[in-house]
Amino acid sequence: MTERKIKNMLFVLFLIGLFTFQNIQAQVLEELPLFGKIIFVDAGHGGRDPGAMYGNLMEKDLNLAMALTLQQTLLEQGAIVYMTRDEDEDLSSKWDESLKRGDLYRRIVMYRKKNADLYLSIHMNDHENETQSGAEVLYNKINPENERLGTILMNLFQKELHSKRKLKTTDLYMYRNTTVPGVLIECGFISNANDRYLLQKKSYQEKISQIITKGVITFFQHS
Repeated sequence: MTERKIKNMLFVLFLIGLFTFQNIQAQVLEELPLFGKIIFVDAGHGGRDPGAMYGNLMEKDLNLAMALTLQQTLLEQGAIVYMTRDEDEDLSSKWDESLKRGDLYRRIVMYRKKNADLYLSIHMNDHENETQSGAEVLYNKINPENERLGTILMNLFQKELHSKRKLKTTDLYMYRNTTVPGVLIECGFISNANDRYLLQKKSYQEKISQIITKGVITFFQHS
């Protein structure tokens, strides 16, 4: 076999390999649309910080249950998922001048250390007017992608959960101090009887998690 034929054969094999790899890659992305994306799921509050409360029901517990459910739905779509917490704890240190600020700062550091592509901060809302209800999304303008993600998620909440809430901005410490794309998701009102009932149900937690995951997929597919 001549050298030229060998080169031609190797080139053909290379093209076949490249074509096969591209087909496999396309198939993986079709079946696992979040493949390789690094996503942080942040269960708000925890430990000494209960968040909003209604009787014995504490926001920190609802946040964690929702976050763990969301973790699973994201994993099923191929994402690499990290949790800021996966148990009842806060991240502050006894050396922190402000325990709350220390807790939030460490969450920001986590995002940076893992080179996260996205963070999703899970919370529950609270209002003195108990008729206030529905899921909503808040974002900070530090990263222009935050508004785009927030818009996608809020539209889905309005369409699939019939939420009457609207997309809002937030200037809270954690969200104005990280350039990693992400949003604050208020899954419902702990102060509202209907929301409170639904938010404790596993089936509803799964429903919201599926909606959020759907929005995240849309976000990355159009980035």
